[in-house]
Amino acid sequence: MAHSTDLHTAFTGHRVLASGVLADVALAVKHAPPPSPSAPVLIFNDRTGHQVDLNLSGTDEEVAARHAPAPEPAVASASDDAAPEAPRGRGRPKLGVVPREVTLLPRHWDWLAAQPGGASVALRKLVEQARRDNEVRDRKRERQEAAYLFMCSLAGNLPGFEEATRALYADDRKRYAEQVASWPEDVRNYALRLAWEADNAGA
Repeated sequence: MAHSTDLHTAFTGHRVLASGVLADVALAVKHAPPPSPSAPVLIFNDRTGHQVDLNLSGTDEEVAARHAPAPEPAVASASDDAAPEAPRGRGRPKLGVVPREVTLLPRHWDWLAAQPGGASVALRKLVEQARRDNEVRDRKRERQEAAYLFMCSLAGNLPGFEEATRALYADDRKRYAEQVASWPEDVRNYALRLAWEADNAGA
């Protein structure tokens, strides 16, 4: 899923036309010389590798507003004028906990009930641990998919594409760099950035 704050990069053929927030990229594309049929303008999400369609009709202000990040939802504060909440009963605050049905075998319920804090606390701890354990793997999969989507769009006919794809999914950075070395500079650098630099930056 795309985030409203994702950065984007526009290519005209194999060269970068603009990079940055989507509103700025949209304006750069709007004012760029008309692309040739052999070098169309393609816009990519820097995090997901997906292509993005732009609506460039209207004034610059309208184009910028149309592609601006969605506003963050308002967060209520203690000073907000709002109706008083109903009195809270005894016990711990809910802390945003959402009740949902969970189906488990009797032995699972027995094990959860024996854990410190009971079943709910144990389940929350298990979910958080699973999220931490899978974070690196999920980021690796996401960057591989992003790089592959971009490569298919702009590098599918370039030499070394198939070997680069195999190296990408083998997580072989050295081999990948060797296969994309002969690609046009902007395509090569962007493919490398999608595949690995997001990890290095902790994105």
